[in-house]
Amino acid sequence: MPTNERGRFNKPVPKANLVEIDDFLEFEHFADEDGSEAVPRTGPGASAVSVQNMDMCLQVNKSNHNTTAYNNRNLVVRRGLEFIVQVTFSRPLTAADDFQLEFLIGNDPSPTLDTYVVVTFGSRPGGPWSGRVVENKGQTLTLGITPPPDTIVGKYRSYVAVILPNGVQHTKRDAKTDLYLLFNAWNKDDAVFYADEPGRKEYVLSDHGVIYQGSFDNMTQRSWDYGQFEAGILDACIYILDASKMPVFDRGNVIKLTRMASAMLNSLDDDGVLVGNWSDDYSMGTSPTSWTGSVGILQQYIRTGLPVCFAQCWVYAAVFTSFLRCLGIPSRVITNFVSAHDNNGNIVINLVFNSDGSQNTTETKDTIWNYHCWTEAFMTRPDLPAGLEGWQVVDATPQETSGGFFRCGPASVAAIKEGLLCHPFDLKFCFAEVNSVVVSSTIDRYKKVTPFDVNHNYVGKAVLTKAIGSTSSENITISYKYPKGSRQDRVTMARAQEYITGKTHPDLPKSLLSVKINADQVQVGEDVKLEVVFTNQSEDSVTVSAHLSGLVTFYTGAPAATAFKNEDFTVTVDTNQTQRVPFHIKAQDYLTDQASLLNLSFSVSAQNEGESVSAIKLVSLKAPKLGMTVSKAARLQKQMFASLSFTNPMTFPLTDVTVTMESSGLITPRKQSYSTIPPLGSITWTESFIPQVVGLKYITASLDCKNLRGVTGFIAVSITP
Repeated sequence: MPTNERGRFNKPVPKANLVEIDDFLEFEHFADEDGSEAVPRTGPGASAVSVQNMDMCLQVNKSNHNTTAYNNRNLVVRRGLEFIVQVTFSRPLTAADDFQLEFLIGNDPSPTLDTYVVVTFGSRPGGPWSGRVVENKGQTLTLGITPPPDTIVGKYRSYVAVILPNGVQHTKRDAKTDLYLLFNAWNKDDAVFYADEPGRKEYVLSDHGVIYQGSFDNMTQRSWDYGQFEAGILDACIYILDASKMPVFDRGNVIKLTRMASAMLNSLDDDGVLVGNWSDDYSMGTSPTSWTGSVGILQQYIRTGLPVCFAQCWVYAAVFTSFLRCLGIPSRVITNFVSAHDNNGNIVINLVFNSDGSQNTTETKDTIWNYHCWTEAFMTRPDLPAGLEGWQVVDATPQETSGGFFRCGPASVAAIKEGLLCHPFDLKFCFAEVNSVVVSSTIDRYKKVTPFDVNHNYVGKAVLTKAIGSTSSENITISYKYPKGSRQDRVTMARAQEYITGKTHPDLPKSLLSVKINADQVQVGEDVKLEVVFTNQSEDSVTVSAHLSGLVTFYTGAPAATAFKNEDFTVTVDTNQTQRVPFHIKAQDYLTDQASLLNLSFSVSAQNEGESVSAIKLVSLKAPKLGMTVSKAARLQKQMFASLSFTNPMTFPLTDVTVTMESSGLITPRKQSYSTIPPLGSITWTESFIPQVVGLKYITASLDCKNLRGVTGFIAVSITP
């Protein structure tokens, strides 16, 4: 429902940046002058001076501001750093002449809100931006303008105003003099200052990423093209803020901006960028596994104004990273392996089993994702105690509401590690994702729930991100949590519990019987070999009654079908011994005519004379890879070729196949369709392109169809001048 601001504000709050408006008449007489004289008047004996040209000095400014990569015809600069403008007048200026530069942002700009900025170059005071005359050469002045490091970020309209005795003569509206102002990770006084130059190059300037998926002990990687410098993407990011109706005057505040953006990147309550879909039915849009980058998503959103179908967590995280890097905020995609989704905020994940040992998927309300991806943004936190600045979790995947909207963060990573859950924003939920305690319980026919196992070490196995300047991973788990079982970990968990309301985990006596599941790493379509390992630390031999179940699941842990494996077995374990029970799972047991879901969940529950234990094993099946090659001559503005090849290893045909390829500065997003790829059938696809940039680039590709997903590949290519 539209918000009616009448009666609450003198005027509507300005919330639009990408507007085309006539800001004022070319000549505006002073309010305290006689309004009947609405024409310019010069001083006695003086000839009128006018502006002939305003040059935004694109090349020198973009180089100085690290914005050369932006494919944009307008000037792109960073706040807190001087940029140069050359103004040519109709004649050399005299001491009697006066002028000012004016920069306006949004609809209804106002000097009181710093959305109408006046820059002066003499003794007369101006607005918050400073100005100086760098060079005076005849009719042309070279001017230096420095916006403060907390200036509003967005697109500004630029004017030169000549001050006359009875008013102000403005230059005409000229879109070529518009400029974009960004956050500045190079300025120590900016809230997003990042002190390390390799880090700035990675987290602000790099347009390629690697996202980690799969499972903790069988990780896979997916290449992603962030595309933050591509044509139209900067406007798309500003459009997202406009669509959010965020007040223009708040857009210099990185905390408010990232929090608003985390809501706008999903569509659940505000017609945001992406529609989430975990159903495996993507017939009304694009499969999340088909995307290879952010450019197509953001371009479609600004073109249509409608949410783009479809996304899952890594798509949300990657597009959010594109948005943040485009605006100059250091950011990176994070993967948390074995990630808890705690529905009630008590840092406990409850897994419920039936009396026969099978998992009760109806009564298990919490979920444990194989992995979950979110975004980190780097910023100061003046609203928090010292030491909680730096990397902050910002998550656009719609999981739980925060302040009435599906959003998350910014949540201080340092606060998560220390268990300081009393601070904003969403620290309890983020803490639970990496630290939840898993409680296994049985439920009987009378709905009585009896806990039998508590596992403190299952969740948050590893937190990874792409390493700086490499396609390898960096393990940053220590940034989120102390080593499990350490003194610091116990202190953190105790501190976190002080902020938790509701039912906490039970204290159960330590069991002398334990169980775990081992599994080989296999490719989809291959048999799975499991090993259930029992360890008896008691002084007596025990006979265990156990149940093994296997499910095909979504990577979120939710079951995709009924169990394909349910088997009871008995094993005797001698005192202080380990007993291994092997299981052979045939491919046809978990496959039908498709392999779109690459996740298997095995659980075992076992009982011995009133003592119960359980274990879970997530098996992430590896998808086949794409073969990729590029032509050897890699020169700027010279035609090249990229080739992609694939052979179907499955025993069934792949139908309605879509292959995608893209690389920022090299190849715009391109698609190729195949109706059928038969078993052992092969395809080859070659695309020509002309490189527009130099340096190390990555071409990212994916193959996707309803009965096989997650097939990806990427290749590096170094473009020389």
